[in-house]
Amino acid sequence: ARLVISAFILPLNPTLEELSDVKTAVSEAVTNAIVHGYGGREGTVRLHATLYEDDTLRVDVIDAGRGIENIELARTPFFTTCDDDAERSGMGFTVMESFMDDVRVTSKVGRGTTVRLEKRLRACEIQDARRA
Repeated sequence: ARLVISAFILPLNPTLEELSDVKTAVSEAVTNAIVHGYGGREGTVRLHATLYEDDTLRVDVIDAGRGIENIELARTPFFTTCDDDAERSGMGFTVMESFMDDVRVTSKVGRGTTVRLEKRLRACEIQDARRA
C-alpha cells in the first residue's frame, strides 16, 4: 500500500515530508483494516486514491471486515481491540490524524469500514510559484 500510494503521488513531486506523511497514514489505515477489521481472517483491503484540482489528495482505505462498533472510542489514543498480550499501541487513528489534514471514518458493524484520508499537497503550490 505504501508503494502504491507513493507511485500515485510521485509524479506530483511531493516534498519528502509529504510523501512520508501520506505513506505512514495509509500504512496505519491498512494495518487497522487487517488487524482489527479482519482479525486474522482472510479479507480484501481496497485503496481508492483521487487527486483534485486544488491539489488535495484523497485516499479511501476500504475493508469489508467486522466494522467498528464505537468510532469515537476507537479514535481515542491507546484504545485497541487486541488482546492484552498483543503488541499494539492503540495509536493508529492518532497517527493518521497527525499526518493528514482530515481523517473521516465510516463503519457498519458486520459490514466494514472506510477510512478517508485527505491531505493538500503544498509541493504543487511551490512548483506553480516557481513557474510564475
